[in-house]
Amino acid sequence: MEYFTIFNLDRASWMPLVIDLLLLLLCLSAICYYCYGIYAAIEFFSHPTKIDRDFHPPISILKPICGLDIDTYENFASFCKQDYPQYQIIFGIQDEGDPTVEMVKKIISDFPEIDICLIVSDRAIGTNLKVSNLANAQAKAKYSILLLADSDVRVGSNYLRRVIQPMRDPAVGVVTCLYRPLVRGWVAILEAIGISTEYHPSILVARKLEGMKFALGPTIVIRQTVLEAVGGFLAIADYLADDFQLGYRSAQAGYKVVLSDYIIDHLITTEKFIDLIDRQTRWNCCTRVSRPWGYLGLIFTYGTVTSSLFLIATGGAILGWAAFALVWTTRFIMAWIVGVNCLNDGITKKFLWLVPLADHTRFLLWCYSFVGNTFSWRGRRLKLTKSGKLVVLSDDPGNIAILNDL
Repeated sequence: MEYFTIFNLDRASWMPLVIDLLLLLLCLSAICYYCYGIYAAIEFFSHPTKIDRDFHPPISILKPICGLDIDTYENFASFCKQDYPQYQIIFGIQDEGDPTVEMVKKIISDFPEIDICLIVSDRAIGTNLKVSNLANAQAKAKYSILLLADSDVRVGSNYLRRVIQPMRDPAVGVVTCLYRPLVRGWVAILEAIGISTEYHPSILVARKLEGMKFALGPTIVIRQTVLEAVGGFLAIADYLADDFQLGYRSAQAGYKVVLSDYIIDHLITTEKFIDLIDRQTRWNCCTRVSRPWGYLGLIFTYGTVTSSLFLIATGGAILGWAAFALVWTTRFIMAWIVGVNCLNDGITKKFLWLVPLADHTRFLLWCYSFVGNTFSWRGRRLKLTKSGKLVVLSDDPGNIAILNDL
């Protein structure tokens, strides 16, 4: 048959109608998602954690480091100024010649009252050298509760008191935190807008719908017994998403994973647009293999993109403009409530108008991530397997720094 009929429409008439209906469905789903994101954020931040001043178990802080970040000294020093009675900080690094080593030595000298040590070891237990640094640092941990913290984060003096509180429940195995971006440069601003107004709402929605079954890298509090129960650092040493794996495996083992209401500051150093593409590609591939259906479902959340396409597809019809206006309005409301009201993110407050550009950029990168599983990172060409493990395709022997800021 040259033509097939549905409701007496030929193919030329039917296909545009289907496209319009599909785009309208995606617009409506995005509106629902934005509204639920607003609800999830308000519900979460409406119940602040109660602080028990008598609960302060000793903590071993493990910090994997590699290379200097923005304001490295200030970042490290913030962990040395905690209003907390007993804790230690263990820095783990692969290369003794790394400039961060001298920075850590200065921190040790400037804060003699804090139990701080530096572990320099090139021992690698897997492809992800960040995890190897954590494993090497763990060997010197004195206490039963570990706190894993990236090198490019900064915290307030009440950080430990706040994040440890969920551990009052013996069933809690992991605690993790949202973060507020601190940036320099327009590329970093674009990335920060996406983190505060798109990524964090997705975290809050996932928490509300299914509970926390993963962890976020900048801060992970975990009991040593829980870490051992899920196979230790060795079990995740070949994974790109080591943070996801720690939370996921702990949840699968029957432990609770809790999202703390403490917001840490995360410094973003992205300077070039190609760096943004590389970083987002890694994160997207990581999410795609860790949560494939959830990643595919993101198509229902890109309302600014689908409403723009729907407006074009309808030729600027009233319905197209109505959907466009409603989607963009709810999108900006969610961005303001989550990014500004909840996270207190000054970047979002100042550059809220960049939300649509950030959305369209992230949508293109979302599409791009379906192309393949290989990417470059600090002198290495890596492949991500379907199970989420890293395979080295090519390596620069002179550069052992990899994945310390994922």
